[in-house]
Order: sequence, then C-alpha cells, then structure tokens
Amino acid sequence: MRATLLIPLAAVLATATAPISLAKEAVPAPTAPEATEATEVDYEGFEALTGEVALIREERLLSIEDFTARAAQPGTLVLDTRSAAAFARGHIEGAVNLPFSDFTEESLEKVIGANKGRAILIYCNNNFSDDVAPVMLKKAPLALNIPTFINLIGYGYSNVWELGDTVSLADVAWVSDEVDPLTAMVSRAPANEKAALAQ
Repeated sequence: MRATLLIPLAAVLATATAPISLAKEAVPAPTAPEATEATEVDYEGFEALTGEVALIREERLLSIEDFTARAAQPGTLVLDTRSAAAFARGHIEGAVNLPFSDFTEESLEKVIGANKGRAILIYCNNNFSDDVAPVMLKKAPLALNIPTFINLIGYGYSNVWELGDTVSLADVAWVSDEVDPLTAMVSRAPANEKAALAQ
C-alpha cells in the first residue's frame, strides 16, 4: 500500500513542477544588438573617444590666471554648460550658456559659431570650493567639465581649454541675472526710505 501511494505522489510532483520549468524556457534571454544593426547609442565608441581625449585634456588644464587672461582675448568663448536656471543665478562674467543636455551639432554651432578652431574655455561647479548655490559640488568623477570636454572634442571643436584650479567665487568676476530681493526693494523705495532699507 505504501508503494501505491508513492507512485501517484511522484506523478503529482512531476506535473506540478512541469509548468515552472516550461515557464523558465519560455522567457527569451536578452540579446545585444547585432553589429550590423543601426544604433544611436555607442558605448564602445564613447570609451574610445574618452581614451583619445584624456591625453588632450591633460595638456589643456589652465590655472585661474591663465584662464582669466585667455578669456580676455578677442574671439575666445567662455562656455557654461550648467542648467539655464543655475546660469541665471550666477556665472563667470562674459560666459554664455548652453546646457550640456542640449548639445547637438546645430545648437553648438549656433552658440559657438562655424569656426571649430575657436578658443573655448569651460568651467563647472567643481571649480569652486565654496559649495554654495548655484555651484554646489558634485562627485569629483562626475564633474561636468569631464563630459563637456569629451563632447566638445567629439563634435569636432579642437581648441577647448578647461579651468584646472579650484577657486573661490570671490576669485572670479561673478555675475547674476537674478536681482537680489533686497536690492530690488531698495531701488523701488521712496528716497526717504532707501537709507533705512539698505541698513
């Protein structure tokens, strides 16, 4: 009798596990795109470009003194690739803004011009030690200077230079497009109240 119970039990167990193993086989394994398939995302190409750019970038890091001197030269562009909101809250005087996420052939040419040999200076949050808005520090390997440099070279701009120093906001000519609320209140106040508001 014990043997007769074991046979049906084994059959039930075999049937119960069959759908599980079939279900596992029914799920296709993920496959990488074939080499012949067109793709607009090329990680290997990015890795190769990064390797090429590393040697160029190493020779293009500027001290704050050299950065400031080059920025004053005619035709040089100081490019700020932070968000438009961060740029409006403050940036190096004379800089122009093109957020990194908006880089395309067309947008770069519109901001930089057709001359791909034009001198371009870049900087980012991590060039400033203050760690205050709008230049809060990012993780060092993720500083915006790195992908900005790689992308500009990748888009064919050959004369890119980067601020290599870490400085204070007080060390640069820093301007803001936003009006300080207290300054705005003082400028709108009647003459007899301006002195009191300014204190």
